Amino acid sequence: MVAIQVEYQGDLHCKAVHGPSQTELTTDAPKDNQGRGESFSPTDLIATALGSCILSVMGILARTLEVDISGSTATVEKEMTSTPPRMIASLTVRVHVPHDLSPENQAKFERAAHTCPVHKSLHPDVKAPIEFVWG
Repeated sequence: MVAIQVEYQGDLHCKAVHGPSQTELTTDAPKDNQGRGESFSPTDLIATALGSCILSVMGILARTLEVDISGSTATVEKEMTSTPPRMIASLTVRVHVPHDLSPENQAKFERAAHTCPVHKSLHPDVKAPIEFVWG
């Protein structure tokens, strides 16, 4: 179990503290929902979690395969619903691996990305396609 302590600081700002490391991060409501957009919004953190989870799962596989994927990136485009209820409509992920890998290893990394716990935890109504760019 991991505990994360979140404190409302007023004016739609929150501070979160990660229990094990004591690392802090802040959030703000987005400009289109009464905030100032001065930091990640809570739904931005879901998009961030998805991208970093995909790369982390791929990194674990890279260790196993003894393959270098350093410098790989994930860009997550978050779209919110335009009608109530307000929720994430889609999280489109583009993964770029700047290394030449065999087609066999590419398929392994693509399968691994789709097993990321965050991807698996998303509500079925949230579209979350993952596109890969190799080399």
